[in-house]
Amino acid sequence: MSGSLVIQTSFLGDVILTTPLIAELAKRGPVDVLATPVGATALANNPSVRTVIRYDKRGTYGSALGLWNTVKEIRSRRPYDAAYLAQGSFRSGLLAMLTGAKERVGFASSTGRVLYTKQLPYRPDRHHAERLWSLSMAESPEPPSAEQIRPRLFPSDDDRARVDSVLRRNGNGWEPFVAIAPGSAWGTKRWPYYEELAKRLASDFRVAVIGSGADAPIAAQITEGLPPGSVINAAGTLPLLASAELIGRAQAIVTNDSAPQHLASAMGTPTLSIFGPTVPEFGFGPLAERHAIAGHENLSCRPCHRHGPQRCPLGHWRCMRELTPEYISSLLTEVLNPPVPV
Repeated sequence: MSGSLVIQTSFLGDVILTTPLIAELAKRGPVDVLATPVGATALANNPSVRTVIRYDKRGTYGSALGLWNTVKEIRSRRPYDAAYLAQGSFRSGLLAMLTGAKERVGFASSTGRVLYTKQLPYRPDRHHAERLWSLSMAESPEPPSAEQIRPRLFPSDDDRARVDSVLRRNGNGWEPFVAIAPGSAWGTKRWPYYEELAKRLASDFRVAVIGSGADAPIAAQITEGLPPGSVINAAGTLPLLASAELIGRAQAIVTNDSAPQHLASAMGTPTLSIFGPTVPEFGFGPLAERHAIAGHENLSCRPCHRHGPQRCPLGHWRCMRELTPEYISSLLTEVLNPPVPV
């Protein structure tokens, strides 16, 4: 049984949103995934994945020899019935063609589309998880259920033990906490008032700061402003899936439009997402059953970028500066205390 190859070498959030596609394909046969080293960590323990093939773009994208070595590695494993281009660059399309996959499926809007055997419409009005899932369902007119496009991650026993240890070191493991994720790779996506929000939360909850090593400075700043024992600083201290496990145990998470939002969607954690220069209509909003979205609805300059520039093009950054801690706190209260159905 040769199976399918999924090519997804984009950002971490995109990898997480590709898991519904992988799960759908796994119903038909084995699935291998080509991913960056960071993306591969998100796919660990996933029962729908047979093999994760690590593809270091920094080491191979700039080198024809490196690309060919990757192709040879894939071809030495097995032929594929189909390759699904969840990342649509020309180089990814070339890689899929060189692997010998009989069918190459991707979006008609992708730069690599000339190398595909089947081009599907890119639906800008749909969530990206649904767009990716649709690559496996070319012949189906039926829209997916929420369950079908829900992303999933699979922390290990070791990840759970790490989180147990972190919670014990920072108070009783059973005490409720709210997670906050102040970081983003894109400068204008970082809401500037997490420190004030954390102080507001600390009177009712412990606060867990989530992030990568790059977020350590802001995490330290937030931590220093809170009473001892009221904060868990997990920025840069936990592996990816352990961070997902920690998020999964939170009462809720407040996050920018960045990877922790997608971790929360995969773990089913109630989510408050803060959108500044971007908007959820791009297809990257939260998928947790309970969620809310904060955004400045009265700015003609918003959205200004698909990802979020490092600096505000107009210099005022009102899309984030005018989202006050009071406003965010009120939305978080709604997420934490949903109305009871009548």
